[in-house]
Amino acid sequence: MAVATKGPIAPDPALPDPALIAFNRFGLGARPGDRERLAGDPRGYLKAELRRPDVAMISLDDPAYADLKGSTPAIQASMAANLQRKRDRERMTTEQQAGTPAAGPVMPPSAAPATSSPVAPPAAKPAVPPVEIMLFRAEAQARFYKAMQAEVGFVERLVYFWSNHFCVSIAKDNIVRASAGAFEREAIRPFVLGRFADMLMAVERHPAMLFYLDNQQSIGPDSRAGKNRQRGLNENLAREILELHTLGVGSGYSQADVTSFARILTGWMMAGREGRLGEPGSSVFNANAHEPGDAVLLGKTYPAGGMGQAEAALNDIARHPATARHIATQLARHFIADDPPSAAVARLAKVFAKRDGNLRAVAAALVDMPEAWSTPLAKMRSPFDYVAAIRRAAGPGPTNDPGQSLNWLNALGEPLWRPPGPNGFSDQADSWASAEGMKTRLEIAWQAARQVKDIGDPNGMLDAVIGPSASPETRQAVARAESKQQGLALLLLAPEFQRR
Repeated sequence: MAVATKGPIAPDPALPDPALIAFNRFGLGARPGDRERLAGDPRGYLKAELRRPDVAMISLDDPAYADLKGSTPAIQASMAANLQRKRDRERMTTEQQAGTPAAGPVMPPSAAPATSSPVAPPAAKPAVPPVEIMLFRAEAQARFYKAMQAEVGFVERLVYFWSNHFCVSIAKDNIVRASAGAFEREAIRPFVLGRFADMLMAVERHPAMLFYLDNQQSIGPDSRAGKNRQRGLNENLAREILELHTLGVGSGYSQADVTSFARILTGWMMAGREGRLGEPGSSVFNANAHEPGDAVLLGKTYPAGGMGQAEAALNDIARHPATARHIATQLARHFIADDPPSAAVARLAKVFAKRDGNLRAVAAALVDMPEAWSTPLAKMRSPFDYVAAIRRAAGPGPTNDPGQSLNWLNALGEPLWRPPGPNGFSDQADSWASAEGMKTRLEIAWQAARQVKDIGDPNGMLDAVIGPSASPETRQAVARAESKQQGLALLLLAPEFQRR
């Protein structure tokens, strides 16, 4: 049965519940009272969120985000901490070689171990966590808080999609651990409803991405620095831009294109701690490392022009038909089905190309697609989506402390900003539906339910969060629960709650 592409969606028993589609497929899950606010027009509600000014932004002027730093000061803090750690190690080595006990942390008298105890005290933990961990946790808390405050969470879902598409990993180094959250705030959020070309440019020149994909190690062989240092190209950034960020695998580019693009991108790097190229931790262009001369990429010649050569190439790649198809496929896979309908992909690609990569228009086109409202909710919520949905349905948990939510993500296999590789976390349903993963979700649901002080009626929560799509089996399980905590846990484990 076809679904109208304009106006409110009339309930149809043969189709998925439109409200559940809005909150599960497009959003982060309903909070109690959210379903009533849809006013019978879930499509219009989603589009209204797309029109809201600065809906994706996290402002450092907001007191809720007072502990956040920009990427450059965050990286500088990590550089300073790393230098201090190095000096401390050197001092300890020198003292050990000289036979002098290394000075350890001073404990107050009340904390000193009794002299009569035969057991040595455990090594003291640092009184203050490393600055990179403090910055990471502040950024994590900001992300969780933003998820809790979202009306539907469609724009937040888009942020997570693009952050995973253009991912960096904190496993790389403390530099990335300190700046991963700032990378998302600076290179993803401002452009998530803007032009793809602008997001692409912001992402690829961001210091976190340049460091993550080793472009500061890429030196043009014929550049001044290349001749002096006998160093060469690093193709990581060029390869991932073509393979993952834009054109996609099998789109027709060659290894020669990768090498040529790597030459074009030489000179784009992050300034080091010494500040010789610019403010430490900032994105800079080192002309001495840039490969001179014209370059051919995808059959087009880009004249020599320093930093502008790569900017011209990125702008062209952003508008390439293969990029439109690749992005359309990824979005349709994320929001509709693992094997997205070809007609839906074609329509999204057409909007992407016709509107010059206008991502707000692409998101609106996704909302208007009949397939988005008729396809059953068969994809498993990703770990972050699941944790966010739990917090929205059952309550935020420990305030101003992201520790438990971060632990849940680690246990579920999607540690925050730590994907296994440059291709990000999987977007396939079976990646999150393993027996071990379901056992972990069971444990998390119980933990969340036990923390709720005033649960109320779990049956009423079932109607508020899932609505008429709750199966008779789910309703019976919640109704027969031995306690309110058990009823809430069963709700958080229900297939209707976990699917998107």
